[in-house]
Amino acid sequence: MTHVRFREFLSNRSAPFVIVLGTNEIASAVAARLTLEGCRVVLSHDPYPPVIRRGMAFHDALFSDRAEVDGIQGRRGETVLEIVQALTVTGVVAVTSLQLTDLIALRTPDVLIDARMQKRSMTTNLRNIANLSIGLGPQFAAGLNCDVAIETHPDHAGELVETGETRPNDHIPRYLGGVGRGRFVYSARDGVWRTPLDIGARIFKDYLIGLLDGHRVLSPMDGFLRGIARDGVVVPQNVKLVEVDPRGRASNWTGSDEHGRAIADAAYRVIAKTRRRCWARTITETYH
Repeated sequence: MTHVRFREFLSNRSAPFVIVLGTNEIASAVAARLTLEGCRVVLSHDPYPPVIRRGMAFHDALFSDRAEVDGIQGRRGETVLEIVQALTVTGVVAVTSLQLTDLIALRTPDVLIDARMQKRSMTTNLRNIANLSIGLGPQFAAGLNCDVAIETHPDHAGELVETGETRPNDHIPRYLGGVGRGRFVYSARDGVWRTPLDIGARIFKDYLIGLLDGHRVLSPMDGFLRGIARDGVVVPQNVKLVEVDPRGRASNWTGSDEHGRAIADAAYRVIAKTRRRCWARTITETYH
């Protein structure tokens, strides 16, 4: 049965094979939408920056925990066969720690999407790895390091950039419940993060959330944990470690949000447009 699934995966070109770099909430919103549209999607984890909005992401599937976004299930795959088994199940995305070089050996992807949101590091050149490459967020330039870029800035989320660069990171978090940067806790140092708390926990101002490299980390306000790095992860300095949702009963920490869905919709539009163009070219070449 495993070999049958593997042959079917290699031969079936009607369902686009999509590799998404990242397991954060943006990568997961994109993966969920594309899976609903019939794509076969695998998420490749990158450890930097750490994922904190884990209730909105497939990230925890890496640890064999339940991970669901918008009705789509995340399933861990640490071998080629495990990934193929996940991809041949309807409504499932594969989540892996295998890197891009390992995954392209499985099959050349139809689409490669970089959703790692690495705002401070050099951006990989995605072109010529897949039939279509899409870069999400800052530091992408269409025609230079990707084929098409998509804005992730809160005021422009989902805008397509088909020529030129995306907007630079302005380091200004969007407001939630009237609070911007103040709802986040940033790591003050490198170290191992230890916490007994999980997504959705109710906390109060100055509540002890956990220890980073042995140093106490306190809540900046009352609310619910919308984001928190997983216990035991190694955290670099000056990245988001905790996010508090201050909206009381309106708080939400699961599933995609409007921001993620706007970006996911844009990614699907790009893929659908490219597929129509390729289909039309095939028809033209066939009859001429």
